Amino acid sequence: MGSYLNPGNEKFYRAINSEIYVDKTGLIGYTNKVLNTMQQNLCVSRPRRFGKSMAADMLTAYYSRGCDSKELFKRLKIADDQNFEKHLNKYNTIFINVQEFLSRTSDIYKLIDRIQRIILRDIQREYPEIDYFDKDDLSECMQDVYEETGIPFVMIIDEWDCIFREYKNDKEAQEKYLDFLRDTLKDKRYIQLVYMTGILPIKKYGTHSALNMFSEYSMTNPRQLAQYVGFTEEEVQELCVKYRMNFEELKEWYDGYAFALVHSVYSPRSVIEAVLSGICDSYWNQTETFEALKIYIDMNFDGLKDDVLSMMVGERVAINTGGFTNDMVTFHSKDDVLTLLIHLGYLAYDFEDKCVYIPNNEVRGEYVNAVSVSEWGEVSEALRNSAWTLRSIWERRPEQVSKGIEQAHFETSHLQYNDENALSYTISLALYAARNFYQIYRELPTGKGFADLVFIPRKKFPDKPALIVELKWDKTAKGAINQIKNKQYFESLQEYQGNLLLVGVNYDKDTREHRCEIEEFHK
Repeated sequence: MGSYLNPGNEKFYRAINSEIYVDKTGLIGYTNKVLNTMQQNLCVSRPRRFGKSMAADMLTAYYSRGCDSKELFKRLKIADDQNFEKHLNKYNTIFINVQEFLSRTSDIYKLIDRIQRIILRDIQREYPEIDYFDKDDLSECMQDVYEETGIPFVMIIDEWDCIFREYKNDKEAQEKYLDFLRDTLKDKRYIQLVYMTGILPIKKYGTHSALNMFSEYSMTNPRQLAQYVGFTEEEVQELCVKYRMNFEELKEWYDGYAFALVHSVYSPRSVIEAVLSGICDSYWNQTETFEALKIYIDMNFDGLKDDVLSMMVGERVAINTGGFTNDMVTFHSKDDVLTLLIHLGYLAYDFEDKCVYIPNNEVRGEYVNAVSVSEWGEVSEALRNSAWTLRSIWERRPEQVSKGIEQAHFETSHLQYNDENALSYTISLALYAARNFYQIYRELPTGKGFADLVFIPRKKFPDKPALIVELKWDKTAKGAINQIKNKQYFESLQEYQGNLLLVGVNYDKDTREHRCEIEEFHK
């Protein structure tokens, strides 16, 4: 057993012996299916916190000849697969984490040289009796081992794309690295499976990729591997039952990623942290700060700011992902920026409708943090002051509420500020802090019509008043209150009628002023 050739199963042992382990060994069933076929080369890209390295450790433990993993897997799903023992610990498995090599070298040439030398050392220690044609040539040595032993290789490469994150602007280094991977992996009969994992899909150069033999499974289309992207709804429900957590709360915080074959996918790292601590909170910034997001949303592309603001209040935005070149510096339009944010996990993608949206409360909070410190004028100020605006409603101070709404009033190219729908976006931003205390519904059917905005207190905040917000354009705030009463929007909120506030907001197009009225409801 070497450090990189057949490294054993210790890492996966730690994973399954952790307090929470969600069985994703079904992935092995798929990799077994494509072994030694035209689909044997897999590039699987995921955001941070989505279990990429654990999957790589699992595959290493399963295929590696450097250990006996039968006991490790016998209680897991893959043990029921008819081919479980056929492939178990039968392959010369090479596992490398490219980030580890990158941190110890100063340029791409030294990185490639170090990878080759360290794998060659393990191979020649494991098979000293082989008559190697060229002991300094990695591909030749792997070929010699295969010819002598008949044992094929499995290659598992973690953080494969770190070159494109660290050498963002060095095209020569990127091309040299891609050439190395192609020359080592492509059309080699001694390799029967390659599993690469990282954040980015494979870099495109011109009309083709240097690694065009790979099947790609990304956040825009994970295809058959969708159930292994994160935790499924059924898996999260089981954890909630075991740990007595509120499932609906976890869903709001960490769900939202959806694919054609799996319609509800949760951020795994955050779910685990929430379940172990018993607290739903943002665990995103434990691995990455909102500054990374701020860099991208501050890019000066036409319509990008408008799209971000729309998504922050729950809207979806159409996107074309086809132009993205799979790096972190080449941006030709706002669509390229939004596509990168999909791969980073900051946006979810609806493959069928070709649109993007912010997936959940945890990620939405990162946008609030980023926009609040950005140079977005009154919008940034409104987000910073949204808690103050919300408190002004609770304390029935309509003038202060009006000021908060004024701060959030914005003009956009695709959402002209000329109707009640656009006004609802402004209110949603002005009251952004309400998401911490309320479930928020737009156009909620109640009474004799549809209330514009309804705020229902979360169970953990029973003392907070429910809110019915009615919006008017070139009329009066008092008229908005009267409409709530006349159409009996309060009828579906019977349980809150001792703790219910009616809020009317009007925007006067001529004076460009907002007016607010607040009444405590008494039937």
